[in-house]
Formats: sequence, C-alpha cells, structure tokens
Amino acid sequence: MSDTLTPDVIGRRVEVNGEHATVRFAGVVPPVAGPWLGVEWDNPERGKHDGSHEGTVYFKCSQLSKLQEVSLRNCAVSCAGEKGGVAEACPNIRRVDLSKNLLSSWDEVIHIADQLRHLEVLNLSENKLKFPSGSALTGTFSALKVLVLNQTGITWAEVLRCAAWCPGLEELYLESNNIVISERPTDVLQTVKLLDLSSNQLIDENQLYLIAHLPRLEQLILSDVGISSIHFPDAGIGCKTSMFPSLQYLVVNDNQISQWSFFNELDKLPSLRALSCLRNPLTKEDKEANTTRQLIIASIGQLKTLNKCEILPKERRTAELDYRKAFGNEWKQAGGHQDPDKNRLSEEFLRAHPRYQFLCLSTCVYAGGLQGADFPLEQSVPLEYGAPEDWELKTQQPFMLKNQLLTLKIKYPDQLDQKVLEKQLPGSMTIQKVKGWLSRLLKVPVSDLLLSYESPKEPGIEIKLENDLQSLRFYSVENEDCLLVRW
Repeated sequence: MSDTLTPDVIGRRVEVNGEHATVRFAGVVPPVAGPWLGVEWDNPERGKHDGSHEGTVYFKCSQLSKLQEVSLRNCAVSCAGEKGGVAEACPNIRRVDLSKNLLSSWDEVIHIADQLRHLEVLNLSENKLKFPSGSALTGTFSALKVLVLNQTGITWAEVLRCAAWCPGLEELYLESNNIVISERPTDVLQTVKLLDLSSNQLIDENQLYLIAHLPRLEQLILSDVGISSIHFPDAGIGCKTSMFPSLQYLVVNDNQISQWSFFNELDKLPSLRALSCLRNPLTKEDKEANTTRQLIIASIGQLKTLNKCEILPKERRTAELDYRKAFGNEWKQAGGHQDPDKNRLSEEFLRAHPRYQFLCLSTCVYAGGLQGADFPLEQSVPLEYGAPEDWELKTQQPFMLKNQLLTLKIKYPDQLDQKVLEKQLPGSMTIQKVKGWLSRLLKVPVSDLLLSYESPKEPGIEIKLENDLQSLRFYSVENEDCLLVRW
C-alpha cells in the first residue's frame, strides 16, 4: 500500500477476495504504523470490527440491515439487481421511494417487493410500467399499506389488477393519469381508506357512483378533475345516502362548482365531517368569502371543518341564524308558516333549501333522528331557532354579511360621565379593530379595553367579546345591540 492516500478515496467502492465494500476511513491508526483504510462491507457478516480501535471511533457503519426508509428518486434505477441482493443487504426496509426512475415493467417491481417482506409504503410515480400480457404476476405486496402511482399512465383496469396484489392497502394515490373509472371494484380496494384521484380530468359524476360503495373509504381527493355537480339519487330531501358510507373528508379544490345544490347534496353524506372546496367559481376568495363560508356551513349540518378551519359551535349558530333570516321571506312566500300545521312548503323551495325546515324546528334532535318527524335528520344538539318571526323578516337586511352595517349603542358602565354613543360598524369588523377605534376615540391603550355586549331582546345577559380575531357577526351582534366598554 502507498504511504500516502488521496483525499477522494473516501466513498470509493473496493473489492477484496470477491467481497465488495465502501471506503469509510483513510489515515493512521496509532499505535499501528502506516496509513490504513477502513471499509464498510456490503455483507454485514463479513466485518470483524465496528470502525473503532482501542477505544477510538474512526468511522461508523450505516448498518444497512437496520435501514427502514430509502429514497432513490431520479437515480436511474431500472431493475432489481442481483437476485436476493436487496433482501440480503436491507431486509427491514419499510418505505421506498422509486419515483422518476427507469423501471419499465411490473415484473421488476415485483422482484424488488419480493425481497422486502416488511414493505409498507411504495412510491412508483413517474415510471411507465408495463403489465405482462400473459398470466398474472405471482408476487404479492402482503404488508403494503400505501401505494403511490402518480403520473404513471396506469388505467383503471390496471389499478384493479394491481390492487389484487395488495390485500391490506389503505392509501392509493393516482394523480394525473387520465383515468376513466370503468368498473366497480368488487374483491379489491375494500380496505382502502384514502383515494386520491386528483387531476384526472376524464372523471365525471357518474363514474364516482362506481366507487361509492367502498366500505372503508374515509378520505376522497378529487381536486382538479373538472367536476361541477354531484347527486345522490337514492336519498330524498332531508335523508342520508347509502353511498360513501364511511367518507369523512372530501377534497374538491380547483373544480367547476358554481351551484349551491352541490353543497346541499353533500349534506346527504352520513359521515362527512371535513370539506375542502377552495378555488371554485362559487368559493373563490372575493369580497363575499365570509358569506360563502357561512352558507356552506348552514347547508351541511354535520360539518366540523371547512377548508382546514375548524367550525366552532358559535360560528355554526351564527351561520344558521343568518341563513334562516336571509331566506325567511322566500320561505314565507313558498308556503312557510310559524304554525307547523299550516306549513305547506313548495317542492321547489325544499329542493333549493333542504335544511331550512330543519333550522326552523324548535325541538331537540337525537342520534335516532327527530322526535315526531316522519323523515330522518342528522345528529345534532338541541335547537331553539324556531320559524322566523314576522318582525325579523320586516327588519331583514340584504344578505351581505361582510358589508352589512350594524347600528350599535356604545355605553361605558364604569364611566358614568361618558355619553352614550350611537355608531354604525360593519358586522365583519374584528374585535381587534373595534378596540383600535375605541382606543383612538377614548385615548385609552388597546390593552386596557374590555368589551362585551347585551341585546335588548335578552336584557341583563352580558356576552364577553374575548377573541380579538373574531368579528362582531361571529358573536351574533345585531342591530340595536349595546356595546359595553370598560377599562
């Protein structure tokens, strides 16, 4: 061996008596004379040492046998390599990213998977994989839970064929494949909890019916598929559909949704709790974004999260009360009446506002449905809204929540020398901005101000305005209410 070693020797591959290794150290190892190379053997049983000598650690081996996650994205991988080599070097791998490589056949994928019996997550995106024309492949992904096949050009028939190899699959990602759902899964995909079909522009409402009975599907991602409508023909007004029985989270961002009937239909999904519907014609962020959010909340009774923002009970109550008032005159003209026995709502109104009648009830809703009702309704909490009164409809203002002005009386309970002030404020104005205005008016630091309000309808009941980021509307502040200011 030469007395000197070049700096670039580290990382080089070497062969010794037919065994392969990687150079991890080059230098002196006192008290032994001369330069030495420390190598990490491909065969974990080959080495005699652990990279240390007489208590000094010179290098550490990566211990490939303990490796559980590997990313080989865009590394020109084209085959499984030497038979059994993967299993021998890395038998405990659980997550593999093989995206954007040169794999051309599912045979090679199976050869890799056959050696990784603990494999749970496999990403094959951006590989163009050919299915064999003959008999089915014998390999099976017995432990696989997550399979990512984005931009692979796979067809729906091939998806079902591939799914047969994954008996415990829970998450399947199929983005940007021009997929057409051509048949209903029968013996496959029955364990799938998440299905991503984003950017498959050929999918339409009728195709969704073919996957509507997957028993465990909890999350469905349909972003950028061009969908504009959805309908559950098995469920009438106020009823729940048998389709998508376990669906809790639906994503329909970047689509063509422009009709409120879309959200009315979503209220029929029995398990839906979260919805994301950003960047649609009906939900684009504009000056009425807050109004749109409230209408969606009022339309889907069981929703807990909208566009990744939690729906607090107070926000739901405000949204439903405003919805009830906004369409009160239309309800009355369509045959609505405060006396349930005289209530004769038109079919047209019920189709346009299927939850309105529910919001007008003044009773309790339990898990088994509405007491005394002849149609099923969602689980909820006791409601006390009741039908809108005539005085509410007469004083109703246009449903422009963000721009609506509230006429408020401003009082100072602890400052008797201050005169009562009457002021118009936007319902969308946050408590923080109200405090800022009052601070300038009263010459009092914002941090010293405490706000609450009371309504002439409920004298003596004072409601604190504690969250500076919420609006007056959030707290159900209405015209003629009294804003109480303390410092």
